[in-house]
Amino acid sequence: MKLKVFLLLAVSCIATFGFAQQKPFWNEIQAFKKKDSLNAPAKGGILFVGSSSFTKWTELENVYKSYGAINRGFGGSNLVDANYYAKDIVFPYQARQIVIYSGENDIAGGASAIETLNRFATFFTSIRNNQPNVPVIYISMKQSPSRMKFASAVVHANALIKEYLTHYKATQFIDVDSKMHNKDGSLRPELFLPDMLHMKQPGYDIWIKEITPYLIKKIQN
Repeated sequence: MKLKVFLLLAVSCIATFGFAQQKPFWNEIQAFKKKDSLNAPAKGGILFVGSSSFTKWTELENVYKSYGAINRGFGGSNLVDANYYAKDIVFPYQARQIVIYSGENDIAGGASAIETLNRFATFFTSIRNNQPNVPVIYISMKQSPSRMKFASAVVHANALIKEYLTHYKATQFIDVDSKMHNKDGSLRPELFLPDMLHMKQPGYDIWIKEITPYLIKKIQN
């Protein structure tokens, strides 16, 4: 009997471990859910969802506190991951506006510009199926000094996503990439951390300047 119980527990542990292993970012998503259970954000805020450029923007919720900002960036994620976890970190908030930064890791992981567009379209459609009228902002992928071999794919994917969004109401494509270059078109390395991938505060200052005019302010009661 003891052997049977031991075997059942062992199988259960292996199955649980295997399940968690099959779901990248499972721990990060559970951390978000735990955080929400302790202090749930008010519905109708502005949701920022995407990859590490949001994760590392630690002051995002403070910068946009008056907008009711909710930062649900999880580092290393791509558009497939964002869509997979939409039911956990997008739909529950019923945001009045959704801001997306994702796609850079798709391309770095081998996705073509067209595949990246298709992944974005899947995520966008998933959002609109849940909230048909929610305004959506897509922040252009930035080029990074450490990923210059992907630069042409990033530029191409940005152009494809920008054109795609012109066919849908209440959408906005915000170009931050070109604002992070010198006049001669070269990247500004001083905007980046030593890894030459993630940004320092001056990089985020550029983003704030470009993003803020398009955010929907809270309706005052």
